[in-house]
Amino acid sequence: MSDRSSMTYKGAGVDIAAGNRFVDMIKPLVKSTSRPEVLADIGGFGGLFSLNTHKYKSPVLVSSTDGVGTKLKLAFQMDRHSTVGIDLVAMCVNDIIVQGAEPLFFLDYLATGMLAPEKAAEIVKGIAEGCRQAGCALIGGETAELPGFYSDGEYDLAGFTVGVVDRDAIIDGSAIQVGEVVIGIASNGLHSNGYSLARRIVNDRLDGNLDAVLPELNEPLGEAMLRPTRIYVKSILNLLRDFEIQGMAHITGGGLLENVPRILPRHCKAVIRKDSWPKMPLFEVLREAGKLEEEELYRTFNYGIGMVLVVRKNVADDILTRLQGLKEQAYIIGEIAACDDQSPQVELV
Repeated sequence: MSDRSSMTYKGAGVDIAAGNRFVDMIKPLVKSTSRPEVLADIGGFGGLFSLNTHKYKSPVLVSSTDGVGTKLKLAFQMDRHSTVGIDLVAMCVNDIIVQGAEPLFFLDYLATGMLAPEKAAEIVKGIAEGCRQAGCALIGGETAELPGFYSDGEYDLAGFTVGVVDRDAIIDGSAIQVGEVVIGIASNGLHSNGYSLARRIVNDRLDGNLDAVLPELNEPLGEAMLRPTRIYVKSILNLLRDFEIQGMAHITGGGLLENVPRILPRHCKAVIRKDSWPKMPLFEVLREAGKLEEEELYRTFNYGIGMVLVVRKNVADDILTRLQGLKEQAYIIGEIAACDDQSPQVELV
C-alpha cells in the first residue's frame, strides 16, 4: 500500500526557509553595488532603475547576457565559489563597453539542485564584487532550486546587464581605416573561455591535478585556471573621456581570430604581430601539454589579450601611457591594412 502521509515542498527538495535566509545574507552585498538611480531594494517583483535622461542627448540602451560555462566545473572541484560571479559580470559588461556603453545595472540567475545558502552567498559575493568593479548596480536576480536537475553540489549561472550610450557616441568599428593602430590590453589568464579544451588537457595530459605547482607556474594550476576575468569597464570609460576610439573587441570564445573581424569593415584586416606581447605561462603549459597548433591557440583562447582597441596612430602612445597609469598592461600589437573580400580579416605575422 502506498504511503498516504502529508507531503511538503521541503520534502520534495525545495526549502523556502533556506531561500529566505539566503536573501537576508545577500542584502548587504547587493546594497554595496547601489547607484543613485536605483529606486528599491531587492525583494520586489522587478528591479527599479531611473535612467537619467538629462545626461544624454539621445540615449541608447545596450544589453548583453552570458554565463560562466564549464569554468564552473573547476569551482566545484576546488570548492571555491567567490570568484565565478566576477566572471559572470565580466562576460556581460565587457561586451557592452566595446560599444561605448556604460553598464548601469545587472541581474543574475542562479540555478541549483538544492540551495546551500552559505555557498550561494559566496557566489553572490563575487557577483557584487564584479558589479563594483564595473560600476553597475546589482538590482535583482533569481535563485532557482531544481531538485534532481543538477548533481549534488553543482549549479549554473547566467547574467544580464543593461548599459547606456549616446547615439552619436556608439562605437561600432565602421570608422576604422587602413593605417590605424591595434592596441591589446592584457588578460590575466583564460578568463571564461576555452575551458572545455583546457580541462581536457589538464585531465588527459596533466593527471587532473589542480594542486600541482608546475615549474612554469608560481602557483597551483587550479589557482591559475580559476583566476577571474578582468573587467575593463572603468579603464575604457576613462579613455573615452579624452580619446576617440575607432573600434573595440572583447576577446572571448573564438579568440583574436574570430572576435577582431566582428568590428572591422570588410575592406580592412588586422595584421597582428605574434611577438608583440608576452605570453603567460599558463597558456604555454596548455600549448605544450595539449600539443596545440597555432591556429587552435588563437581561435580557442584569448592567448593573453583580453581587449583590443583600434585607434588613430597619432594618439596610440598617449593611450598606452594612460592605460599604464590605470594599471593595465597594454601593447601595440598590430595595425590595420587593406583587405580584399575573400581574405581573412586577421593576419598573424
